[in-house]
Formats: sequence, C-alpha cells, structure tokens
Amino acid sequence: MEFTRRLRESAARIQRTIVLPESGDERTLRAAATVRDEGFAKVVLLGDPAEVSARFASFGLDPDGVGIVDPAVHPDREAFIEAFQKKRAHKGLTRDGAETAMNDPLFFGCMMIENGLADGMVAGAVNATADVLRAGFQVIGTAPGCSIVSSCFVMVKPEWTYGENGMITVADCAVNPDPDGAQLADIAAATAETARALCGYEPRVAMLSYSTKGSGSGPQVEKVEEAVRILKEKAPALAVDGPLQADAALVPQIGERKAPGSAVAGKANVLVFPSLEAGNIGYKLIQRLADAEAVGPVMQGMAKPINDLSRGCCAEDIVNVVAITALQCGKADQ
Repeated sequence: MEFTRRLRESAARIQRTIVLPESGDERTLRAAATVRDEGFAKVVLLGDPAEVSARFASFGLDPDGVGIVDPAVHPDREAFIEAFQKKRAHKGLTRDGAETAMNDPLFFGCMMIENGLADGMVAGAVNATADVLRAGFQVIGTAPGCSIVSSCFVMVKPEWTYGENGMITVADCAVNPDPDGAQLADIAAATAETARALCGYEPRVAMLSYSTKGSGSGPQVEKVEEAVRILKEKAPALAVDGPLQADAALVPQIGERKAPGSAVAGKANVLVFPSLEAGNIGYKLIQRLADAEAVGPVMQGMAKPINDLSRGCCAEDIVNVVAITALQCGKADQ
C-alpha cells in the first residue's frame, strides 16, 4: 500500500531503534529481518543470542545485522533492577519483585527505552494487550499533560474526497470505554499529534456526537462540549470544533449549513468519537463499507511510544507498526 510505503520512507529519514521483545515468535523474526533489509529502522530482539540466532536459521533467515540483547547478562541489568524498584517502591515493590520484572522481556524492553538504549517498543504478537500496557504504564508512564493512553486508526482510501490526501485519523477505537470530558480532550490532543506524525498533515479535529452545535442535548453531548472547551484552552492553536455530527464534520455543504464559519466542519481530517462503543463500530463500518485500509491500532499517550499488536498479526503487520513507532519517536523528540 502507498501509505505504508510512505511510512517506511519517512521512518528511514530518522533511523530510530525499536525493541522487539518477542524473539521466540517466527513472525517477529521475519519482521526483524525485513526491517533490517529495508533499513528504515534498527531493531533489537531480546533473548539469548545463540538461541535467537538458531531460531533465525531454523526459519531460513540470516540474523546478521539484527541486534540481539540478552537481558540475563546485560551490563545495565543491575541498574535497571535498582531503578525500577525505586520507581515502584511507593507501590510496595521489593528488590525480588523488581528482579522478577526484569526477567520479563516486556519490562526489560521498557527499561531500555526509559534509559535511552532504544526509542520505542512493539509487542503483542504473543503477549496480551494488558501485559504490554502494564509494562508501559509502570516503567514509561503517560506523556506530560496527558491523563490517558488511547488508540487511533488511520483510515486510508486514496480516492476519498473526505479527510486529507485520502486519509482520516479516528480515535479512540480500542482502549477506553467511556472517557470523561477531560480524558476525551487528551485523546483528541494525542490523536492530533499522531496524525501529524503519521499522515503529515495539519490536524482539523472534529469532536463527534449525535448533536451539532446544540441541535441536541443530554449528558453525552455535554461531555463533548466540555472536551472541546478543555482542548481549546490547552491547545489554542489546534483547529478543533464540536459537537459535530459525522456528516457535518466531513461533508462541506452540510458543515457550512450546520456550523457556518467553522474551521473544521466539512473538512475534518481527525474524528474523535465520544466512546469506545461508537469508535469501534465507526472505524469498522468505514473499513468494510468504504473498503478502506485500517492502519492500527496505534497506541498514543505514553511518554515514549509503545505499540501493541494483535495476536493474529502477520509479519508484515509488525513491520508496519515498527515504522509507525519510529515515526512517533521522531515526533516526540521535536
């Protein structure tokens, strides 16, 4: 796909280092080999080098040029244990507990990121989402000013007149069931940053509802109104408007009629749904009815990027998420 090709080309310009902790998985090894061959990022696998190299060979792959780090003998292992125990001491974590955590590649990979030895992590081909996020929360934490980790998808259909350049970024479709107004504002701000990093466009954020600018009322509408107020205060330069119905957000004629003078209505390229129920249903309808490519879910809101995979993913999915994570690393540094 053209979009994923451009992701890799953009990632190649910044050359980030991404940890892949699931070295026992064939898909992960194949993805690591592809990233090495294409050269758009550096990958580091976690595990015993001899064992990982043997697995590469068993799949007919060459491990040369792929980084392999053994957490059991890493020179910073002791420092990682001490730092993690100190970080979580207020939660009652003991030295033994911290040592056990560093035996988990997810936690060790996050500590590599926290200590500048890598820029981001991609996992979830083997591990559950809850385990991937737990390691991220406990080691990395949320980004400054962000109260919540969320997700988005980039919906891609080159011939679209909606969105921008055949792309619309939508959130939150995978994580938060019912965010409050403040959380919804943080989700919108994070999604705008993701859209900039991955799509290369300046975001125009529509906060979606069943109401457009007071045409309806109720607690769900009030939540979106609160989110818009908060976001405009936190990010006054961001183009955001709402509540907007989906047609008012996307269709120029309807946007002008329902929300005249809006900088967003009729030309939104970021859609923020009011709940997980709406977001998950919405992106799947776009994907299936419009025959659009859904790139994601992309995790956002962590202080440093960590992305979760579907356990049904293929090697190509992992390659694409490595590119996405690399671009999120680049954006975070600017």
